[in-house]
Amino acid sequence: MFLTNQSINGLRQIQTTLHCHNVNVGWWDDTPDVNARVPEKLCLIHSEISEAMEGHRKNLMDDKIPNRKMIEVELADAVIRILDLGGALKLDIAGAIEDKFEFNKTRADHKRSERSEAHGKRY
Repeated sequence: MFLTNQSINGLRQIQTTLHCHNVNVGWWDDTPDVNARVPEKLCLIHSEISEAMEGHRKNLMDDKIPNRKMIEVELADAVIRILDLGGALKLDIAGAIEDKFEFNKTRADHKRSERSEAHGKRY
């Protein structure tokens, strides 16, 4: 197994803590219908990934946490937003990560030998 029960439960606790914090500080006040917020939240996750790419492209340090690379901080922002959305929708992100990792181990296009073929998946 990729994740231990302890690490799965730890990630679940992080998800719960992040989401509860965001609810308590008002990030979910605008619309009582959580599903109506999903497109907005997905776009915000995407914006964090784009900011991470820009930080990597320019090799920037973060402007708010200057001892960290911008890519690192923006990826952390993306994970926070993903776990927050997962908490709002009551999704088991930790369990899905474990299941997806195990499934990917069985995929031919995730094996080094297959990826090195002429039309193999490069990325």
